[in-house]
Amino acid sequence: MKKQMWIIASVAVVIVIGTYLFASNTSKEEAGTANAPNIRKLVEDISTGKETPESASINAKQLIVTDQDKKTTTYDLPENEFFLSIAPYVDQTHPCAIHSLTGCQGEMSNEEFNVTIHDSEGNTLMKDAMMKSGANGFMDLWVPRDRTYLIRVVHDGKVAETQLSTYDNDDTCITTMQLS
Repeated sequence: MKKQMWIIASVAVVIVIGTYLFASNTSKEEAGTANAPNIRKLVEDISTGKETPESASINAKQLIVTDQDKKTTTYDLPENEFFLSIAPYVDQTHPCAIHSLTGCQGEMSNEEFNVTIHDSEGNTLMKDAMMKSGANGFMDLWVPRDRTYLIRVVHDGKVAETQLSTYDNDDTCITTMQLS
């Protein structure tokens, strides 16, 4: 009888430990899923309308996506990359700090711009690169984090320049570049 009790108790312990390990591993995988997808691709898909969540915003550290069922998932951004979304304008803009991938609308949709970006150390990230704004009027860029940049945008002979930085408390939505 004692031997049967030992066997039953041992089996029960194995089942409990196995269940705990399985559940623990599953929750780690689920928590890791928020970091697993290609964030750059996910941001692009949301910006271009290939993915259509209820809402999505991106700050200096995270992408926050709320799906149609109101479930919110937070994704950590890459440690060495910073997301910028720039909406040059001539007449109309809106105040913004944290870019809404599903809500922000810039004035100049589907327009081509000549973009140059230099960092404060004199390195050139882009030189006269042709970029096209999306249907939302924004150009999305991924640049190195923790730096200061001079950004120049040219469109139809009009120029806008700004200095900005990519530190943890900096804005991701740039709506202050008026072309003149």
